[in-house]
Amino acid sequence: MVSIDTYNACVDFPIFDAKSRSMKKAFLGAAGGAIGRNQDNVVVVEALKDINLHLREGDRVGLVGHNGAGKSTLLRLLSGIYEPTRGSADIRGRVAPVFDLGVGMDPEISGYENIIIRGLFLGQTRKQMKAKMEEIADFTELGEYLSMPLRTYSTGMRIRLALGVVTSIEPEILLLDEGIGAVDAAFMAKARDRLQALVERSGILVFASHSNDFLAQLCNTALWVDHGQIRDAGLVPDVVEAYEGKGAGDHVRRLLTRIEEEKQA
Repeated sequence: MVSIDTYNACVDFPIFDAKSRSMKKAFLGAAGGAIGRNQDNVVVVEALKDINLHLREGDRVGLVGHNGAGKSTLLRLLSGIYEPTRGSADIRGRVAPVFDLGVGMDPEISGYENIIIRGLFLGQTRKQMKAKMEEIADFTELGEYLSMPLRTYSTGMRIRLALGVVTSIEPEILLLDEGIGAVDAAFMAKARDRLQALVERSGILVFASHSNDFLAQLCNTALWVDHGQIRDAGLVPDVVEAYEGKGAGDHVRRLLTRIEEEKQA
């Protein structure tokens, strides 16, 4: 059974040279947690503290919070990149971590070859990616550029390629960190349809996003992460309202009403 269970999970980053202001600032900027000391009296940034999650198949969870609140750290904990320094994390299922759309891509090889490489990075086989090659190529609309080295691509073109691969997989647990702003509006609309289909194929989704529109479209619950802790949990509009205010919550409610009406039409 696909599941995510964390019990008082904590992630601490040690700062061995606590006298160095620049190092402390760098860690705080990356992790956004509180400064404390561990049992060995080493100064640490408490990036995540006492995280308790119990997710099952069908759960679609959005993460909201300011930059540095701990959303990306939480995704890395759930993916197994970070081990809890205290507490525990039990993840059951094939995980597809999508944090940086450029990870696993080589600037010196062609777009076609990068489709294979990126797919392997996401846990697919070479045979599976070859079978999806034509469909991914059609989606990206990159044409002859797919035969050229990735270093010749613009940022938007790279995102198109990465999105084509990411949205072709069938994960049991999808961990998604939004980072897809550098594409034109028409392609973004097309990508949203594919992201929706990807989510529907996934057993569990955990999605960190600053877009309330995306959260309304893809998630059924949300968590507000603040200074490495879960500050609020519940339905998407309620959590967005707690985080951003009543106007934002009402906006999400209107979006959800419109989405439901479109489904019934």
